[in-house]
Amino acid sequence: MQAFEKLGVFYLGKKVDVKKKEVTDDYLLYDSKDLTTHAVCVGMTGSGKTGLCISLLEEAAIDNIPSLIIDPKGDLGNLLLTFPDLKKEDFQPWINLDEANKKGLSAEEYAQKQADLWKNGLAGWGQGGDRIKRLRESTDLTIYTPGSNAGIPVSIIKSFDAPDKDMLEDVDLLRERIQTTASSLLELLGMKVDPLQSREHILLANIIEHSWLSGKNLGLGQLIELIQNPPIDKIGFFDLESFYPSSDRLKLAMTLNNLLAAPGFKTWLEGEPLDIKEMLYTDGGKPRTTIFSIAHLSDAERMFFVTLLLNQLLGWMRGQSGTTSLRALLYMDEVFGFLPPIGEPPSKRPMLTLLKQARAFGIGVVLATQNPVDLDYKGLSNTGTWFIGRLQTEKDKERLADGLTGTGGELSKKEIMNIISNLGKRQFLIQNVHESQPEVFNTRWAMSYLRGPLTRNQIKTLMKGREVKADTPKDKPAAQMAVPGSSEASAKGKPTLPREYREHFAPQTERSGGGEIVYHPYLVAGGDVQIINNRYKIAQSGQAAHMLAVDENAGGLTWDLSQAMNYKPSVLGSDPLDSAGYLDVSNDIKKSKIYNSLDKQYESFVYRDYQLKLWKSRTYKLVSLPDESERDFRIRIGDAARERRDLEMDRLRRQYARKIDTVERQLLTAQQRVAKEEDQYSNKKMDMAISIGTTVLGALFGSKRRSYASTARKVSGLSREKQDISRAEQKLAQVEERLRDLEAELQERLDEISLKYDPAQEDLEEVIVRPKKSDIMQRWYGILWVPFEHNDGMTPKALNSLIGE
Repeated sequence: MQAFEKLGVFYLGKKVDVKKKEVTDDYLLYDSKDLTTHAVCVGMTGSGKTGLCISLLEEAAIDNIPSLIIDPKGDLGNLLLTFPDLKKEDFQPWINLDEANKKGLSAEEYAQKQADLWKNGLAGWGQGGDRIKRLRESTDLTIYTPGSNAGIPVSIIKSFDAPDKDMLEDVDLLRERIQTTASSLLELLGMKVDPLQSREHILLANIIEHSWLSGKNLGLGQLIELIQNPPIDKIGFFDLESFYPSSDRLKLAMTLNNLLAAPGFKTWLEGEPLDIKEMLYTDGGKPRTTIFSIAHLSDAERMFFVTLLLNQLLGWMRGQSGTTSLRALLYMDEVFGFLPPIGEPPSKRPMLTLLKQARAFGIGVVLATQNPVDLDYKGLSNTGTWFIGRLQTEKDKERLADGLTGTGGELSKKEIMNIISNLGKRQFLIQNVHESQPEVFNTRWAMSYLRGPLTRNQIKTLMKGREVKADTPKDKPAAQMAVPGSSEASAKGKPTLPREYREHFAPQTERSGGGEIVYHPYLVAGGDVQIINNRYKIAQSGQAAHMLAVDENAGGLTWDLSQAMNYKPSVLGSDPLDSAGYLDVSNDIKKSKIYNSLDKQYESFVYRDYQLKLWKSRTYKLVSLPDESERDFRIRIGDAARERRDLEMDRLRRQYARKIDTVERQLLTAQQRVAKEEDQYSNKKMDMAISIGTTVLGALFGSKRRSYASTARKVSGLSREKQDISRAEQKLAQVEERLRDLEAELQERLDEISLKYDPAQEDLEEVIVRPKKSDIMQRWYGILWVPFEHNDGMTPKALNSLIGE
């Protein structure tokens, strides 16, 4: 395994020796949890900014971190262009034919050159097809295209639903969401308004607030009706008509209606719902890399969608537990106009809120831009990491240097300016508040084929065959399943049953045709069930309810053949239809002995049948919650694994920090000793040279003997000094080796922790929890008559609603 293949660290490139202007062999490994303090990537066109950010997103995917990516230019779809075999056939559909023609190459020849380029480029950075394969296996990559069916369309229907209880109770966050929702909708209508001055904005905000606080979801159609007939009489101290006359409200409603009626707007209401939880993980719990390509949208449409997305993310975030580890990433390319230093576009407030609050929930925000002046200074003050590439103007460089010298680093403004000015292509200065000083590094080769912005047809090709989980309509068609008993049985008048039998009638639902209504008999029973289990910390109350077909053609009369049903009091409280027919009841059920026996058997059946299936993780000592799916439990395990891994790594680093600090002090002492001995040797060497000169002069002028003796002593002393240097250098080498061994030992133990807490390797145990007999309380029992429409022999909607289909 390569030294950079560790969970919890992102391999972004190799460090650069600034003095020698050479790329070293030292990897630039970025601690993933540092992204919880967010990051900004700045660089002019051609600096390698896109390649760096795509590499960062690739590393997040390998580390099982889900990402939401906002892509205004269309470049980020390149993340799907990963080819483990690195064959020309894989590259050819995606090459730029204009580039091939410029070089005088056929498509096949240019594709081969690109394949070779990527293969050799990856190899030069210690990567290959195996790592690309691992990337593809680690994440589910999807391109969404709101307002278009080129990729997977996104439905905004649920984006106006009332927030959850936590957000409704957070007055500031709720007010911000209401304001930005109203602003983004008006911007889509072509109205750039001041929230405090615009009566359109004030009216919409009041309508949204009233609906949400009443627990009601809003649809755009409902919003049109409420604009014409608002659920409020006053706005502030003014009555509604004085503030906003009905004739003017009609114009606003018509404007919104025209938007909805436009042929192109239909796509906004189709596709997968904008559900953050679903966008971050698949049904099986696999992390997703979700790309929202918005290059095809107008500026107003981009602002509208980005604001909705940020609000949805904030709502989801507030429902998560706190964590110090990286849980998910939000990346936005070319953030210009969405978080400006001047002005208040709808996207600005939710973006600032994320930069301020997302850290506590493990959400990392990464923003990319060509110019640092594109960003609000309040947002920048909440950013812990800066990636700075080549910049266009001296003013940009000076602005960034001023900011970086205020972060406590060891480099002066002049030094930082000099470094930024001398950055090459694909070279970046990284300033991380979690590290002592900035580093310059060369970005690694991206695993994704960087072919540039994708066209709509290319996106369509990539998403071809992908299943779209469309928003579920409120009125689902009845499930097509066979009816217990036979629709061919003859319908008669209502059978006579013993007076002590309780009989109930299920309500009639919407009819699908003109067939005869015939009641089918079911034996029904239900009651309360409690499951209390101290071992798994469960205390849950629920209901059990079952129905068993008992018509004249029914099979065996045993609860084991029954179906679970959804019990509501209204199910048992309807009146019979006068013109309906009835199937006869089984002769056995007419016998009180069998009827009473089945009543007594019900609680025993529930004791055998009722169960909670939980999942248990031994490594993380976690058990799933009663209503938690395996997918959601695995997501929670992933969060716990990252938290535990980061905690143990921090503990280990603190443990070794003392040892390393001691050895580094010894190293400094040894270096000083070598310098001292070399200085003494240099001085004595100078003395000896003078002494030799004196001896020569003495020989000429008659004091030869005395001069020879003095010179001999100095030569001997010089030899001893040389030996002292040798011993000091040996000591220095020993200390340096001790430091290298200690750092290698630390890295080895960090790698062990990284492998130990890999949630992908965790095997879950299935745990079955059952109720005690004493915790089952049967409350009702009897015959339920269910109306069937005898025209197709299929399950009616009445039965569908009972059995939960």
